Amino acid sequence: MSAVLDGRTALVTGAGSGIGAAVARRLVADGARVYAVDLAKDRVAPLAAQSDLVTPLGCDLSDLDAVEQLPTDVDILVNNAGRQHVSRLEEFDPEMFSNILRLMLESPFRLIRRSLPHMYARGWGRVVNISSAHGLRASPYKSAYVSAKHGLEGLSKVTALEGAEHGVTSNCINPAYVRTPLVEAQIADQARTHGISEDEVVTKIMLTPVAVKRLIEPAETAELAALLWGPASASITGTSLSQDGGWTAR
Repeated sequence: MSAVLDGRTALVTGAGSGIGAAVARRLVADGARVYAVDLAKDRVAPLAAQSDLVTPLGCDLSDLDAVEQLPTDVDILVNNAGRQHVSRLEEFDPEMFSNILRLMLESPFRLIRRSLPHMYARGWGRVVNISSAHGLRASPYKSAYVSAKHGLEGLSKVTALEGAEHGVTSNCINPAYVRTPLVEAQIADQARTHGISEDEVVTKIMLTPVAVKRLIEPAETAELAALLWGPASASITGTSLSQDGGWTAR
């Protein structure tokens, strides 16, 4: 039997670690050829060493001119790259705010815009946007991240509506806190901001709104992403799949 994605090509941003690396490996397991994109090529070199199906690419996604140089022969686009900055609004650096929106909202727009003609020509495409529980809910001190994720939700829905007649779906995945380098850095930032220990950040801040009291593993999110390119995916579009441990049930 052929793999689910034989003959398909995917592009994954932020593929050097965490969710992005797990999604890239899951795509390869399903037979896809994968462009693995991260800030520096050496961050994704280990993925390429594991499989001939992986092409490592370095790109600063906050540099929109650099984004325009990435491949366009993409059947599955996974917008995952992100960063976090924790600060009170009145102290939030405006350039940092702009950088986060370029990275997490404008670059996904550019990548979707560049990939759609190929998807439309083939009559099939999947856009998977790794959003967050913060795409559906807000938290203090994260104005740029929350704004970018809320914007990504809207962009995903518009992509779904425009792409439907061409066989293209677009969806968001909305995990709570996943065990990634970004979250580990955020724990340290929150500890400094609140003047508490890192353990207290996890138990008293991160896990307070969730019913399932643990961090999510990247492989879990990759398995949910696989639903969105798999055999049951054709009519799943324009939605947000929560993987939030019950956060949004409150």
